[in-house]
Amino acid sequence: DSFHSPTGVNGRNCACPVDATAFFGVFSEHFTPTRVLTHLVNGTKRKYSEGVFMFEILEKKILSPEVSLIRISAPDIAKKVEAGQFVIIRIDERGERIPLTVADFDRKEGTLTIIFQGVGKTTKHLATLSEGTLLADVVGPLGHPTKIGNYGCVICVAGGVGAAPIYPVTQAFKDAGNHVITILGARSANLLVWEDELKMVSDELYITTDDGSKGRHGLVTDALRDLLQEKKVDLVMAVGPAIMMKFVCKTTLDFGVKTMVSLNPIMVDGTGMCGACRVSVGGETKFCCVDGPDFDGHQVDFDLLVARQRMYLEEEKISLERYQTKTKDEGQGRAKDEKRKAEGECRKVKG
Repeated sequence: DSFHSPTGVNGRNCACPVDATAFFGVFSEHFTPTRVLTHLVNGTKRKYSEGVFMFEILEKKILSPEVSLIRISAPDIAKKVEAGQFVIIRIDERGERIPLTVADFDRKEGTLTIIFQGVGKTTKHLATLSEGTLLADVVGPLGHPTKIGNYGCVICVAGGVGAAPIYPVTQAFKDAGNHVITILGARSANLLVWEDELKMVSDELYITTDDGSKGRHGLVTDALRDLLQEKKVDLVMAVGPAIMMKFVCKTTLDFGVKTMVSLNPIMVDGTGMCGACRVSVGGETKFCCVDGPDFDGHQVDFDLLVARQRMYLEEEKISLERYQTKTKDEGQGRAKDEKRKAEGECRKVKG
C-alpha cells in the first residue's frame, strides 16, 4: 500500500505513507496526454460505480471574503488520514500542485474537507470551482499525523485560516482526555473561520482580533501569555502564519512549555524527493513533507523558513497577474457573445 524510497534525496532515507496508485498518479504528466486521460477516466469510472466521481467537489462554501471550503470525494484517502496530515491537489493536467492540510474527514462518506485562503493563482482558481467539478489529482494522506496523547492541559493556537487544520487536532486532543483551550485569532471579525466548530471541541475558547472588531483587541500571543501566567499548561500547539508561530514559540519559551508547530514551507512533490520543503530544526535539515509537518517550535529556524517562503514572490505575482488577465478576457468574451446572442434574438422577434 505504501511507496518507500530506500535512498530518498542525496542518500536520505525517507518513506511516504501514501497509496501507491495515488502516488504514481502524480507522475501522470510523464506520459502522453492520451495515457493521462485514460488514467483519469478509468479512476472516475471506478468511483462512479458507487454513485460519485473520484475527486469530485461535493460541496462548496464561502466562509469569508478570502476563505473557501470544499468537500471532496476521496474514499481511499479518507480511510487512512489522521489529524495533522495533508494532501496535494492538482486542479487539472497543466495545474500547479499545492499542499493543503485536511480540515476534517468522514471515513463512512469517504470525504475530505479542505479550507483554504485564496492568495495565489491556484488557490484563487480553486475558489472559483463549483460543486460537481472533478479535480485531476488529490494525493495523500501525506506527512506524519500529530502526536496525540493525554498530556493534561493543552492550548491550541490558530491564526487566520490556521483554524482549519487545527480543528481535527483540537478534537483529537479533546477525545484523548485533555483539557483543551483554543485561542483563535484573525485580523478582523469577518476573517474568523470555524469559530463554532472549534467551540464544540474545546473546553475554553478565546477570540482575538488585530482591530478589536471581536473578542480581545490584540494578538493571539497576548491571550496566550495571560493563560500561561494563570494556568499550568502542559503543551501548546500552534498553526498559522510563520511569523505568528515564531512569536508563539518565543512566548512559551519564557515559561518552559513544550510547543509544537505545523509548518507550511514551499512544497513540490510532497514525498521527500525534491527537497523544496526543507527546514532547519535544531540545526539539522528536515523535510517538512516526510519528517513533519509538526516540529518542536523551539528548535525551528523561523527566519530561514520565512525567507524561503518569499523566494518566489515575483514569480507568484506574475502567475497571478496572468491568470487574472486571462479570466478577465474570458469574461469579457462571454459577455460579448451573450450580447450578440441577445441582439440576434431581438432581430428574430422584430422580423
